Amino acid sequence: MAEGRSRIWIWFLVGGGLFALFAAAVVTLVYLSFSGSSDEESFSGFGPKIAVVELDGVIFSPKQIVPQLKKFADDDSVKAIIIHVNSPGGGVAASEEIYREVKRIRDEKKKRIVASIETVGASGAYYVASATNKIYADKGSVVGSIGVIAEWVNYGELMRWAKLNPIVLKSGEFKDTGNPTREMTPAERVYMQGLIDNMYGQFIRAVAEGRHAKEEDIRAIADGKVWTGEQAADLKLVDQIADFEGAVKDTARAVNISGEPNLVWPPKEKRSGLDLLFGDVSDYLPTREKLMEQQVGFYYLWK
Repeated sequence: MAEGRSRIWIWFLVGGGLFALFAAAVVTLVYLSFSGSSDEESFSGFGPKIAVVELDGVIFSPKQIVPQLKKFADDDSVKAIIIHVNSPGGGVAASEEIYREVKRIRDEKKKRIVASIETVGASGAYYVASATNKIYADKGSVVGSIGVIAEWVNYGELMRWAKLNPIVLKSGEFKDTGNPTREMTPAERVYMQGLIDNMYGQFIRAVAEGRHAKEEDIRAIADGKVWTGEQAADLKLVDQIADFEGAVKDTARAVNISGEPNLVWPPKEKRSGLDLLFGDVSDYLPTREKLMEQQVGFYYLWK
């Protein structure tokens, strides 16, 4: 009888200890979720501000950066916007949509917006930068790559080796163009090249318009090459050789901010372990854009 009571007490103590650990963990997570704020919280401080928006990594979607640009464009306390660029480019449509918003801020809102290229500002990222009032770049940064690319892997031989027979039903000759299980027909190649050439023309026209240059001058160097920031300055693709700090100081002077400018960033959305347990877990999962990265697509992308 005494032995049974001892076992009950042991299980009670073990269970109570585990519950106490769980409760402590939950309290800690809640505290971390709601305490403190990011050093890069937007709209901190007083007086005229310069906003900084990061264009970082491959451009899959405009959904994050365009709302950030709109918010800063509509804030009268923000006197200028710096797009801090470190990107090889990305999707054609996504790059073009960000470009349109940058150009709207420059031409319609009349708010100064500049680009500061850090390590890479190529292809779609340069497309975006070309719409700004001024482009800064480090001497050794990579700039350019004006062009369009579409690529995918053909695994038809692997399918045949595995004795798998893909079945495709379609409504027209070109409906499955780019099917990775077979070779492209000559007509499909002409069709795809026509799409690429059209997008290439859009790219050239956009850069020429954004840079206030002649289309023929942009076309003459739009062969997919990249250049260093120093070379890009000689080609008039970049306005000034400067690092981010230099770009900030020059921009502050351009909008008549004296002294050290007050820099603001978009607020960072916090995530904690509680989000995995009770909240939205979408940020921890592969996005639709990333899952589609290896599928047929058209990109303003430097590789």
